[in-house]
Amino acid sequence: MARIIILGAGVAGHTAALHAKRMLGNENEIIVISPNSKYNWIPSNIWVGVGRMSAEQVTFPLKPVYEKKGIIFHQAFAQEIHPEGDSKTRSGYVQVTYTDPSHNAEVAKIEYDFLVNATGPKLNFSATPGLGPDGHTVSVCTYDHAEQAAKSLANVISVMKSGKRQAIVVGVGHGTCTCEGAAFEYAFNVEHEVRLAGVRDLAEITYITNEYELGDFGVGGLIFSQQGFQTSSKMWTESLFRERGIRAILGAHVEKVEPNEIHYELVDGTKDILKFDFAMLLPPFRGVDLKAIDKNGVDISDQIFASSGFMKVDADYSGKPYEEWTASDWPKTYRNSIYPNIFAVGIAFAPPHQISKPRKSPNGTLIAPSPPRTGMPSGIMGKTAIMSIRELIKNGANAHVSSASMSDMGAACVASAGSGLRRGSAASMTMYPVVPDHIKYPNTGRSEAETFGEIGLAGHWIKLLLHYLFIYKAKGRFGWFMIPE
Repeated sequence: MARIIILGAGVAGHTAALHAKRMLGNENEIIVISPNSKYNWIPSNIWVGVGRMSAEQVTFPLKPVYEKKGIIFHQAFAQEIHPEGDSKTRSGYVQVTYTDPSHNAEVAKIEYDFLVNATGPKLNFSATPGLGPDGHTVSVCTYDHAEQAAKSLANVISVMKSGKRQAIVVGVGHGTCTCEGAAFEYAFNVEHEVRLAGVRDLAEITYITNEYELGDFGVGGLIFSQQGFQTSSKMWTESLFRERGIRAILGAHVEKVEPNEIHYELVDGTKDILKFDFAMLLPPFRGVDLKAIDKNGVDISDQIFASSGFMKVDADYSGKPYEEWTASDWPKTYRNSIYPNIFAVGIAFAPPHQISKPRKSPNGTLIAPSPPRTGMPSGIMGKTAIMSIRELIKNGANAHVSSASMSDMGAACVASAGSGLRRGSAASMTMYPVVPDHIKYPNTGRSEAETFGEIGLAGHWIKLLLHYLFIYKAKGRFGWFMIPE
């Protein structure tokens, strides 16, 4: 019997756990360790953040699902990985501190044969002074953050209904942020709500982003065919911003946030201040606070984790310049090169470099979107890691492990631009591959036949359907595994 520990219960971790139980059965032990008691379908936090959904509609308790599936659940923070064990045990283990009220703050050691790191990110609000719910801006990164954002937005709309103009800012709060797609969604959902409230003329809406061009989304933008013509996500997105009357500040790094003021630097080195009455800025991500310790008690975190805190896997971390980047730099199996029984998936793995071209201001400030690794790719990686573990249990060193490189992986994204069964809209996009392969696809780096974009009411219906479909899947209900990741 093998024991598989999965750290994290988000898209990557929860997907891995469900597939692990399905593929490995009762002969093996599946353990999930997560500090959270609830699963959160994060893509729908956008709608919680404008008051269109409740927190209850985007979350559910994890424990009942795991009990039904026969998965052991520890509600705890993983603090240390001991891949070699210690003087008392040769098995690798994870040291955890419980957040479960019945064991609160208790410390335990849980041994493993295979470990899947799917912790997701640490929301690094502290990278920008004054950023976040404990500072001067709101967030939609968690369901409780999104609830606070909805309340703040409702207050701003109330002020506008009294006849007073308000400045609304949505975007990213650091030059190295990721998830620009989520900021895009929230900006247009806010604009939609303000318009429905009848106060659009009193709202000055600004989108501030580290993207060099609109439509970059951290993937270098997209080129696709539409109605027989070739177009780009840049042209497409610029058109939408003009149509909705949203001003964009591009290539920006937010230096600090003070009450009603955002201090930022542009990629050309100029600095300015943006006034606001309401601001939702996403934080940069880094790896969670997790250490690696060898059998002698020596901290080996710098060998296992990149400087960002994300775990190193089978990628090229040589730090080659942008001009030398290739699709083959990206990981295929998500196994740690030092400890091959450890995998890192979803946001938890360290990307070898950006996908979008990185830029620095004359002041030396890095302004470069970090690669997105959420949603569909996360689920695929989680499942792939479990498929590999199944083969390793069965065939040992002779096993043929599975691969799922982002340079050979497609992704679909439906970005909401406003909620409503009759008035809603969403941008529907597909791309293949996520990481451009300029050798295989010399024109654009991606397959033109499999890279597509369209916006309209149908997109909203699709996103709403996917919300309920993926909640159903995450609850492990009948036939859940037939729903794609």
